[in-house]
Amino acid sequence: MQTINKLTVEKIGGTSMSALSDVINNIILYERSGDQLYNRVFVVSAFSGVTNLLLENKKTGEPGVYHRIAKYQDFHESLRKLTDKLKTINQQYEPLGLNLKVSDEYIEKHVSQAQTYLEDLANILASGYVSTEGILQAAREILASVGESHSAFVFANILQNKGINTTLVDLSGFGDHRAFTIDQRISHEFKHIAFEKTICIVTGYAKGTEGIMREFDRGYSEVTFSKIAAFLNPQEAVIHKEYHLSTADPAIVGEDNCIPVGDTNYDIADQLADVGMEAIHPKASKPLEINGINLRIKNTFQPSHPGTLITRDFVSDHKRVEVITGTDKLLVIDVYDPLMVGNVGSDLKIMQIFFEHGISYTFKSTSANSISIVIWEHDFVKKLISDLEAEFEKVNVEKVAMVCLLGSNMDQPGLLAKAATALAANDINIKCAGFALRKVNIQFLVAREHFQTAIIALNKAVG
Repeated sequence: MQTINKLTVEKIGGTSMSALSDVINNIILYERSGDQLYNRVFVVSAFSGVTNLLLENKKTGEPGVYHRIAKYQDFHESLRKLTDKLKTINQQYEPLGLNLKVSDEYIEKHVSQAQTYLEDLANILASGYVSTEGILQAAREILASVGESHSAFVFANILQNKGINTTLVDLSGFGDHRAFTIDQRISHEFKHIAFEKTICIVTGYAKGTEGIMREFDRGYSEVTFSKIAAFLNPQEAVIHKEYHLSTADPAIVGEDNCIPVGDTNYDIADQLADVGMEAIHPKASKPLEINGINLRIKNTFQPSHPGTLITRDFVSDHKRVEVITGTDKLLVIDVYDPLMVGNVGSDLKIMQIFFEHGISYTFKSTSANSISIVIWEHDFVKKLISDLEAEFEKVNVEKVAMVCLLGSNMDQPGLLAKAATALAANDINIKCAGFALRKVNIQFLVAREHFQTAIIALNKAVG
């Protein structure tokens, strides 16, 4: 498919959506009028906090409506409170032009229909005749769709009432029983839209026979965004966040000590995702990368700033570190056995045990008799350790942090020494370190209590 001239496909996150007045002024209307308003497709997340109420709190794990269903508990009161919450959100946007009566009626009808579906699922679940996995997955899909259907309806209604020709594209499939895959649903909904004459507001949730949450769970809205972009092949894809993609975390190093990245490539975006600092979900970025679609990350609250452009082939024209980042939510598992030396297959045996537990790793380092593997702490299960201990002499587990230097062109003599010296000058011991041959990511494992100090030290030394 040829690129549609001037079309952009854009994603607006939940925190930005909750600042809807800023979204309208800084994204929809900023330096645009008349026909310049159109040729844009906006994929929206639920308003901030809503999906947490529907499913569970993404950060704390606090249960939402879904967990009442999963535990065979009555969920009707939770849905009623959810409806009240969504109506309260509606009231916030009435001053922007939202038709409150129409929006409240919409959400009442939508939640009522969801309740009917969920009651049917709960009855089937209670019967004990079916596997719980598929039923509970369907419940998550139904609940997730409510948040994005609500935010997209509210946003579209406000723009329509401002006299902007706006098309609401609801991919949630409520009431549509056709067996579409997600790609088929996207194709069906977009095939007759005249983009040059309208703004499209699209739900971040998309219903499909494969189940978008089965593989991507809470990352589904970026997957919807990516699939739409791959189908429409726009001039550019854009993600609007409440912050810049910066050279370091401003909350750690201070806003005066970092800047927006500017330009980078999809490889660096993958490296960021690997330590939990997602510019975009790595599985969502692949269709963009494969199709040669450039991705721009913009700050919703600084509309004049061009943000960061991520492309497939960018390489910095001079050697530099583009991003300093990391995480303090890791564990290192060190597997030791004197019989490893010269023995073919020790690594394979370890990886097979990790595979059996469905655990991926972010970093690995080896010596003659030991292999150190770093995983996310939330992935840890005790059975993993007992299975490893059954095969190897000694297994140790330690909480750690990882700090990383990322860059598309940073293969320069002395960089590793400069970074290590900066850490040593701050009394930070390097527990483990490594980088692959391509040298786009230099990684240091340090004690958790040294994480922020390490980020600050590296930012001063090589940032």
